[in-house]
Amino acid sequence: MALEMLTFVIKRVGLGAILVLLVLTLVFSALHLVPGDPAVLLLSSGDGGAPSRAAVESLRTQLGLDQSLLNQYLNFLGGVFEGDLGQSFRTDDAVTGMIFARLPRTLELVLLATLISLVIGIPLGSWAARAGGKVDNVVSMATSFGVAMPVYVLGSIFVLVFSLKLGWFPAGGFVTWAQDPLGHLRVLILPALSLALGFSAVIARMTRSEVFETQNQDWVRTAKSFGLAPSTVFRRHVLRNSLIPVVTIVGLGIGTLLGSTVLAERVFNYPGLSSLLIDSVATRDYPTVQGIVIVIAMLFISITILVDICYGLLDPRVRN
Repeated sequence: MALEMLTFVIKRVGLGAILVLLVLTLVFSALHLVPGDPAVLLLSSGDGGAPSRAAVESLRTQLGLDQSLLNQYLNFLGGVFEGDLGQSFRTDDAVTGMIFARLPRTLELVLLATLISLVIGIPLGSWAARAGGKVDNVVSMATSFGVAMPVYVLGSIFVLVFSLKLGWFPAGGFVTWAQDPLGHLRVLILPALSLALGFSAVIARMTRSEVFETQNQDWVRTAKSFGLAPSTVFRRHVLRNSLIPVVTIVGLGIGTLLGSTVLAERVFNYPGLSSLLIDSVATRDYPTVQGIVIVIAMLFISITILVDICYGLLDPRVRN
C-alpha cells in the first residue's frame, strides 16, 4: 500500500513538472508570437509616437532579445528556476519580491474562503440529502441563488450592509497581523465571505448529490443490517465515499477562487496579488504580468497535485 501510494505520488509530481515546463514555454512564446518587435511594443506609449532607436536597442539588450531564440529560452528557464522573474518596468523593483510581498495576502484570503466554504457546504449538502423533502427544496433554492450571485455583487452588498449601514466591518483596506490581529481578521471577513458563498453553494450541491446516491448503495444497507448506529454508518460508509468527488471540486474551485480574487480585491481595495496584476496590466508592466501568470499557474498545478494525492488516499482504486 505504501509503495503504491509512493509510486502514485511520484507519477503525479512528474506530470506536474511537465505541466510547469509547458506553462513556462507558453509564457515565453507569448512575447515572441506578438506581431512586431517586442521591444518596440513595450516602449510604445500608445499615442502614436514611435520610441527612439537607441531606446529600442537598449531594451532589446536588457531583455536579451539580441540573442538567439534558444539562448533566450534557456536564459528564461534558468531565471525562473533561480527565482529571478525580471525587473518591473513601472518601479524597477524585482518582480519576484513584488509578487511574494503580496502573494501571502491573496493566499490567506483564498484559504479562508475555502475553509468557510467547506464548513458551510459539506454539512448543508449532507443535511439536505439526509432530510429530503422541504429541507432539500429549500437548500436547493438557496444554493442556486449562491451559485448565480456574482462576487462583485455580493461584495458590494456586504459593503453597503455590514460596513456602511451597520459598521460591523471595515469597507476595505488592509491591516497586518502584527499591527492588529483582530483588525486583520475583520478586514478579511467580508472579502472572504463574498468569495465563499458561491463556492459553498457548489460544494453543498455536489455533497448533496453524492450523499443521496451513496446512501442507497448495497454496502450502506449491509452496514445498517449489522446494527451499526446511523451516525456511524453515515460517517464511515456514506460521507467518506461521497467526499471523493467533492475533493476534486474543491481543488478546482481553489483555482477558480484565485481568479475571483481579482473582483473581491478590487471591491474591497485589498492589496493582494490580483490587484497588482490589474495595476500592472493598466501600466503595461509586462514582466510583472508575466511573473504573476507564472506564479498563479504553478500554484494551480501544485493544488491539482495535492488534490490527486488526497484522491488516492480516500480511494485506493485511484492509485492503480
